[in-house]
Amino acid sequence: MKLTPVLLSASFAVLCGFVISTHSTDQNWPEYNGNGARSHYSLLNQITKDNVAQLKVAWTYASGGADTTRNRTQMQCNPIVINGILYGVSAGTQAFAVNAATGQPIWKTNITDNGGTTSRGVTYWSDGKEKCIFFGAGKYIYALNATDGSLISTFGENGRINLKTGIERPGADDYVTSNTPNTIYKNLLITGMRVNENETALLGDVRAYDVRTGKLVWTFRTIPAKGELGAETWPANAREHFGGANAWAGMAIDRGRGIVYIPTGSAAYDFYGGNRPGNNLFANCLIALDAATGKRLWHYQLVHHDIWDRDPPCPPNLVTVTHKGKRVDAVVQVTKQGYVFVLDRVTGKPLFPIKETAFNFPAIEGEKVAATQPIPTLPLPFTRQTFTAKDFNAFVADRDSLVDLLSKAKTGSAYIPITSSMTIFYPGTDGGAQWGGAATDPGGIMYVPAKEIPVYTSLIKKEIPKNATSVTGAQLYQMNCAACHGADKMGNHDGSYPSLANLEKRLKPAQIETILQNGRGMMPSFTHIPDIERKAIISYLINQESKENIKIDSKTQVPYQHTGYNRWYDRNDYPVSQPPWGTLTAIDLNTGQRKWQVPLGEYKELTAKGIPPTGTDNYGGPLVTASGLIFIAGSRDEQFRAFDKETGEILWQTALPAAGYASASTYSVNGKQYVVIACGGGKLNTKSGDKYVAFALP
Repeated sequence: MKLTPVLLSASFAVLCGFVISTHSTDQNWPEYNGNGARSHYSLLNQITKDNVAQLKVAWTYASGGADTTRNRTQMQCNPIVINGILYGVSAGTQAFAVNAATGQPIWKTNITDNGGTTSRGVTYWSDGKEKCIFFGAGKYIYALNATDGSLISTFGENGRINLKTGIERPGADDYVTSNTPNTIYKNLLITGMRVNENETALLGDVRAYDVRTGKLVWTFRTIPAKGELGAETWPANAREHFGGANAWAGMAIDRGRGIVYIPTGSAAYDFYGGNRPGNNLFANCLIALDAATGKRLWHYQLVHHDIWDRDPPCPPNLVTVTHKGKRVDAVVQVTKQGYVFVLDRVTGKPLFPIKETAFNFPAIEGEKVAATQPIPTLPLPFTRQTFTAKDFNAFVADRDSLVDLLSKAKTGSAYIPITSSMTIFYPGTDGGAQWGGAATDPGGIMYVPAKEIPVYTSLIKKEIPKNATSVTGAQLYQMNCAACHGADKMGNHDGSYPSLANLEKRLKPAQIETILQNGRGMMPSFTHIPDIERKAIISYLINQESKENIKIDSKTQVPYQHTGYNRWYDRNDYPVSQPPWGTLTAIDLNTGQRKWQVPLGEYKELTAKGIPPTGTDNYGGPLVTASGLIFIAGSRDEQFRAFDKETGEILWQTALPAAGYASASTYSVNGKQYVVIACGGGKLNTKSGDKYVAFALP
C-alpha cells in the first residue's frame, strides 16, 4: 500500500482556523446529499429566483487524473463542506481538500490501491477534537486525518479496512468496493459496497465498524444463514452458493430514532434466477435496522425474485408528509422502473395502497418467476411504463425496419422475463431513477430526475457449456466480457462500455493485463480469473489467439448470459422513443399527485429545427434550496441549470467544462453562498474532465 498525502499549501493549512472562521450565517454541506435524510435540501436562500441569473464562476479546481484521450474517467462525487473546507474525490480517484471559498488546494492523497472505483464522495466524522475523512477506494475504506490527509494508523490495519474480509464464500471472486459514501451513527461507520453482478459475486452483508479502531461491531446478513428469517426464500445453504443483495446505493438515517434505512441490490446473477428459486430476501428490499445493533426492525421487498436488475438505485429520502390530516414521518424510495414507494418510517407500512400484481409472461427454460410484483397505486409512475410501435418518435430513422424488429420482440409491459428473443426494458436497465436519486423539501414535495430510453437485451446459451473441460480465448471473452463490450467487441452505443475493436493499436498486452488485474472506472478487476484465462482473453483481444484450447474446471450453475445493456438509438444517434428522453418531475408526497414534469436537457440541433426540447439521458441528482430553486446538471448537453421548484421553469443555465454527471452541493462561507458541481463527463460519449466549478453571486 502507498498513500502519501500531498500538502499543496502548508502555510494555508496552518492558517485555516483563522482564514475560515465560523460565521454566523455559514452553512455546511456535511454529508452525502446534504444530510442523513438524503434530502438534497439546503436552508440557504441568498441565491434566489430574482438574482440566480447573476451567478458567476467563483472558483475552479482541477482535481487531476482525467483520461481525456478515451473519455473514460468520471466524477460522480457529491462533495461535502465542513467549516469552510470542501472535501471531494478527483477524476483519478484521490480524496482531496480545498478552501471552499477560493478552491485553493490544501491536500490530496496518493493512493495506489484504488482500481475499479468511481467514487461518489467521502464521509466525515468528528468528536469535536479528532476529525476524520473515510474514503472508499478499491477494496478498502481508508481513514484520513481531515487536516492533512494522512492515514490514521490506529484505524483498521495501518489506516484501512479490507471490505472483502468476512464476505467470502466458495467460488466467489475478489471484487468489492465502497464507492458510495458510508453513513455515520454516533461512533459507528455503517457500510455497504458494490460487488460483482455475476454468479461469482461476494456476499452483500451490511456492516458497521468502530470509527476509531476499525473493529467490526455488527453485521446484517442480506442473504440469511440457515434458520434465520428469510432463509426459506432461498435454496438451502444460500450463503455458500449466491452473492449480491448488497447495499451499493447508499442509505439514509434517522439519528433521532437510531434507525438506518438501507436499499439492497439484486441477487447475482442479475438476469437469471432459475438456480435460486424463491423471493430471495433480503435482496431488492428497503430494510430498517437498529443503527446501534444491526437488528432488523422491518423490511419491504420492492421486487420479488429479481431477474431484471431492478434493484433500488439510490438512497431513500426521509421526509415528513401530511397524510389523512396527520403529520407522518415517511421514508420514500424511488426505483429504476419509475415507481415511488412511500412507507411509514417507523412501521414500514405503505401510506398509499400497493397492489401485488401478476405479470403472466413465459420465461426462459429453467426460470421460476415470482407470482406477483408490488405496484404502487400512488404516486403514479414518473416514467412511462410500456413501449410499443406507437411509441417510436415522429422523426425516427428507418421506422419501417424498426417496427418490424419490434414486432418480433417481447415488449409492452414491466416485468417481462428476458428470453432468447429481444426483450425491451422501458424505462431502461438503469432507470427511470438512477444513482443520483431524488430531492425533497420540508413541504413534502419530491423532485426526481429520470430517463426514458428503451433498452433491449436477450439471454443466450453460454459459450462455455456447463461441463466443458477446455475453451478458446474467444469463448472466454464471450463469457466474461461480451455482456458489456459486445459479442463483436464494438461496445455499446453511448460509450458507457467502450469498443475493444483494434485494441492492439491502443494498448500493449501488459497495459491490458494491468486493467484486468486492477479494474478501471466502473469495470471490476478480473483477479478471480486464472492467469492463463486472462492471457487467453488478451490474445483474443489483440488478434493473436492461439489455436490450442485451454483446460478449465467449469463450475457455472447459470446456463445463460445476457447480450448487453443496449440503449436503443436510431442511425442518427437519437433515442427511438418519443421524447422526453430525460425528465425532471415534481411529486406532492402528501397527496401522491404529480405537480409538474419538464424535459431535462436538450439536443440543440433538434431545437433549432423547431422540435421542443427533448431531454437527454442523464446521471446525477438535484439540489433544492429554501429560496425555491432546483440546481441540476446531469444531462449530456454539458449544461448546469436552475429551475423554479414551483413551476419547473428554467431560470438560469450555463455551460460546464465537461458534463456534470454528479449532484451539486451548496454551502456558505463568511456569509456568501456557493453552489459547486463536479464536472467529470466521461459517460454518454461526452468528454472527460477533472474540474470542480463553484458559482456565487458577484
